Amino acid sequence: MAKINGNEIKPGFVLEHDGGLWAAVKVNHVKPGKGGAFAQVEMKNLRDGRKLNERFRSEDKVERVQLDNKDQQFLYETDGKLVFMDSETFEQTELDADLLGDRRPFLQDGMTATVEYYGDEALSVRIPQKVVCKVVETEPVLNGQTASKSFKPAILDNGIRVMIPPFVDADESIIVNTELFEYSERA
Repeated sequence: MAKINGNEIKPGFVLEHDGGLWAAVKVNHVKPGKGGAFAQVEMKNLRDGRKLNERFRSEDKVERVQLDNKDQQFLYETDGKLVFMDSETFEQTELDADLLGDRRPFLQDGMTATVEYYGDEALSVRIPQKVVCKVVETEPVLNGQTASKSFKPAILDNGIRVMIPPFVDADESIIVNTELFEYSERA
């Protein structure tokens, strides 16, 4: 682990602070008219999800942590645990389904996800930003509705509701953005 100055913190950095691992979400560098410059950092705890606003002066030393990223293949889910297989060693690991949060329905069998580890502890799981899903249910298109930029509701094969363009019908495959939960393009 490397020590960095408080003014070197950038969004995405993982820091060891107050006995926990924190990810810098937002960083605002402030130079007041009186006094020294500081960085106002909004952080999120990687273990329990708590948020914290902290002020770091440029003289403050902070421990920056490097996480290990491993690409792993999703195999199956059992009793609230997700089973992943390491692509290189073929070892299987069970992770809590809570690590994915509300993006859990987008996880598909055989999908490759990036798991971030701190030592042997898995802290987060990242799935691809765009995933192919099938439209199960949607409203029929009305004549004249395609002239304006309108969207209609649809239910996907994983149960997620998204808004899709009127030209997309049921049983068609679409690409969905997993971060924004919205239609991206036809598959």
